[in-house]
Amino acid sequence: MCGIAGILSDKIDLRNEKECIWKISNSLKMRGPDARGELVENDVALVHRRLAVIDVKRGAQPMSFGQYTIVYNGELYNTLDVRRELESLGYQFETDCDTEVVLKAFHMWQERSAERFNGIFAYAIYNNSDKSLFLCRDRIGVKPLYYSDVDGTFAFASRMESLLYVKGVNPVCNREGLNEIFMLGPAKTIGKTVFKDILELPPASYMIYKGGKKTVNQYWKLCAKPFEDNEITAQEKTHFLVTDAIRRQLVSDVPLCTFLSGGLDSSIISRVASDYYKDEGKTLNTFSVDYDDNDKFFEASAFQPNKDSDYINLISDYIGSEHHNIVLNNTAVADALVDAAIARNCPGFTDVDSSLLLFCKEVKKDYTVALSGECADEIFGGYPWYHRSEILFEETFPWSRSTDVRKSILKSGFLPEGEEYAHSAYLSTIAKADKLSGDSALEARMREMFVLNLDWFMQTLLVRKDVMSMESSLEVRVPFCDWRIVEYAYNMPWSIKSWGGREKGILRKAFENELPEIITWRKKSPYPKTFNPIYLKEVCKMTEYVISDKTCPLYDMLNISAVKNLMQNPESMREPWYGQLMRTPQVLAYILQIYVWIRKYGVEFEY
Repeated sequence: MCGIAGILSDKIDLRNEKECIWKISNSLKMRGPDARGELVENDVALVHRRLAVIDVKRGAQPMSFGQYTIVYNGELYNTLDVRRELESLGYQFETDCDTEVVLKAFHMWQERSAERFNGIFAYAIYNNSDKSLFLCRDRIGVKPLYYSDVDGTFAFASRMESLLYVKGVNPVCNREGLNEIFMLGPAKTIGKTVFKDILELPPASYMIYKGGKKTVNQYWKLCAKPFEDNEITAQEKTHFLVTDAIRRQLVSDVPLCTFLSGGLDSSIISRVASDYYKDEGKTLNTFSVDYDDNDKFFEASAFQPNKDSDYINLISDYIGSEHHNIVLNNTAVADALVDAAIARNCPGFTDVDSSLLLFCKEVKKDYTVALSGECADEIFGGYPWYHRSEILFEETFPWSRSTDVRKSILKSGFLPEGEEYAHSAYLSTIAKADKLSGDSALEARMREMFVLNLDWFMQTLLVRKDVMSMESSLEVRVPFCDWRIVEYAYNMPWSIKSWGGREKGILRKAFENELPEIITWRKKSPYPKTFNPIYLKEVCKMTEYVISDKTCPLYDMLNISAVKNLMQNPESMREPWYGQLMRTPQVLAYILQIYVWIRKYGVEFEY
């Protein structure tokens, strides 16, 4: 993976903006520590930072062909297929990089080229002839791409922070941004950010910028179609699609490993990867994460019924991997909340972020690429809210059912429209769910739930995985995000998807002969979090400092007494803030991350 950025301007001569361009490039260095490349002319600047994975010696960027120049971030998993088609049309290639394939595919098919790609990517192609710019993002939105358009200067980048170095782009958060933070965070509305001047190119979309005008089009969307397969065929196709996606993503010219939690999703990936490696006479290395003394303090719940550590060695021995268990210090996890917020350029998933950041830094010591099991739960119905009837049909986000906790920490009267803002976001999302006229009430709702999870919960996890891994200069691939799997699962009837009445039932059934039975039918358990009271103690100490700083704008937004009550009575919070993992320690950490974000970027507020 890499970091990309660019500026187009008819107001300033970019050849005189060396300091600005250097700062932008430097802000992307962790995304691409191996090489730096730039194209700078009077009205255009393209910046690339490279993390070399394929064809390490010959993949320098920006890369040009004819009148086009590309900066590219991503991995194309059907590179050979597209390349062969282009070769049949007379194209020749000088590298083995997917960058060259993407560039020449655009030369051939223009904006329709993205429809041929299977991968995770965000890229920009500049047309030197007509001074236009083409931006594109992968179907699921695994790789980020932000842009700004202020005072005749258009800019794009892999990180929001990079755009804050562009003249005229200011760290301003308006009322909409505040609602995103306090009423929806750590999730966010697709296309929006917490900064007034910065927007996001949505997944499965491309933009053409020419002559100061922007045109955004969607090149792929989920469409409801009749499902023609029976249970047996569905098992076979699910097995094929998942296995094919994993095997395609094992291609790398640098060391590769997998994340292994002992759960179903990571076990499937690691099993397929281990078999692939054995065929090549190699041993797969697997990694898991835990926390100091977590065994002592673990408490089972409906969301987290058992510990990963009980299962990891079992599956590692079964597939024959060389396993590494990374144990994190709880104080370090708390301290890393600051680094995680800065890496994300906004408040985020608290210790779910910071622990992943520390974990990825450890993995990076020996590996450059990893495969991870994100997104199976969203597309195969793995979360409890798919299966609890009292939640399923509620007219709200199932992972954040009430805004009461959110409103309770805010000063009375602050963001009074917050509940309506959140509900409006919910309604606009379910309206996107394409349905068949013959869908039952349950099937129609499951399509809505699919889109809700794809656009919100999954996007939160994907941003987390991209940012924390790339901040560690580690490329993490997510095979379950293959668009073919997503499309197939969207149209699979719930009775088949939940085979046997189980979460991810069809996925379990498809791989039951390749995993130990106890792994195949293990109840879903989320990403491991710390239960050690040391973490809460450290977070409370940091939060105490935050709420005592009357010079910070955050002080005038918070209900200080309510925050103090949470610190003193952590068990008083009955409903989670977000999903299965954000409760009192994480709410306090979220407040800390908002503070860090404000101080780091000198955020100004309009409300």
